[in-house]
Amino acid sequence: MPSPTDRYGSDVLASDWRVPKRGRAEETPAAVGLVVEEVTTDWCGEVVAIDRDLDTLTLEDRRGKRRTFPLGPGFLLEGRPVVLTRPVTARLPPQPTRTASGSVAVAGAGARVARASRIFVEGRHDAELVEKVWGDDLRIEGVVVEYLGGVDDLADHLRDFRPGPERRVGVLVDHLVPGSKESRIAQGIARSPVGKHVLVVGHPFIDIWQAVKPERLGIERWPDVPRGIDWKTGTCQQLGWPHRDQADIARAWKHVLGRVHSFADLDPALLGRVEELIDFVSG
Repeated sequence: MPSPTDRYGSDVLASDWRVPKRGRAEETPAAVGLVVEEVTTDWCGEVVAIDRDLDTLTLEDRRGKRRTFPLGPGFLLEGRPVVLTRPVTARLPPQPTRTASGSVAVAGAGARVARASRIFVEGRHDAELVEKVWGDDLRIEGVVVEYLGGVDDLADHLRDFRPGPERRVGVLVDHLVPGSKESRIAQGIARSPVGKHVLVVGHPFIDIWQAVKPERLGIERWPDVPRGIDWKTGTCQQLGWPHRDQADIARAWKHVLGRVHSFADLDPALLGRVEELIDFVSG
């Protein structure tokens, strides 16, 4: 009962008289499965769909009827006013990215100081293909790739390089098949005094171009080029590509290399050999 000096009882303005009876609306992320009521229509139902682009949600009532409303204020959740907002998207932990060779990328890793060991390949195109697919791996391992301009003078290059326990050499050779000139050179190196510090491996292709899967270029197979005709020139001719001079051949190679994005674009016969060389010189 009010005191004699308080004729009107407690002051109604002493508290926040503007607060709604059900409390102030709180922001709540919309989620499929919530049961809410839209206050202007008294439509009550379960959230069955949310459109992020349109900022709307769809409610389905107990009779299976559906109605779409804009996200925002004007909803009751368990009797409490809420402002339904866009769903919160849980951030997934970053997945490890992979290099073009398929190896797990090492985030933030810089290039290692170059090792004394080396990988030799026959030509510029071989070096460019290896760099494109295995470049990240080579920099992490500190391995440098050099091209020789052919395998005929391999013994002379090795004599100048002086391979040893800390100066290993891996050599990638084209057309390393039994009975070929390349196989005889490889056997001679293996029998030499530096043979235990040198690993010569090869692929069966006449040229490194053939290591690129032909379907990546929209062809069924690489053409057969008769003996006595330069393979690159003959290939360009049969594929209908310009082939008059070295500039045409260079443009053709740029086209081929441009179709290579990862190890998946290369024949497995090359993949294993390059991995073997990297392991040998970095071990």
